[in-house]
Amino acid sequence: QVQLVESGGGLVQAGGSLRLSCAASGRTSSSYIMGWFRQAPGKEREFVASITWTFGMPTYSRSVSGRFTISRDKAKNTVYLQMNLLKPAGTAAYYCAADTSGSGSTRYSTYDYWGQGTQVAVSS
Repeated sequence: QVQLVESGGGLVQAGGSLRLSCAASGRTSSSYIMGWFRQAPGKEREFVASITWTFGMPTYSRSVSGRFTISRDKAKNTVYLQMNLLKPAGTAAYYCAADTSGSGSTRYSTYDYWGQGTQVAVSS
């Protein structure tokens, strides 16, 4: 079992920044890929970014590339999502997830473990 706890959400004006954190515990592994997804009301959960635990290689969705940065701190077992130049369309619940297969897929069905989510609201 892997436990994931997100934090850092909140209300921010358009153009502002937030940093989300995801603390992982339990049976974590260096082979995992850690990802961030978001889900707005009435919409499907969508991939935002992911990172390989061992080498820290990131992948981003087109909608956030250049504005968001994913990183991880191995010593703290924590993954971060730095979100800059936020847009109102970024209003959503943000979820941290772990892909134990290490496949690198951006499909949410690939991910085995999920956090409870943290809410981000961007005002115009």
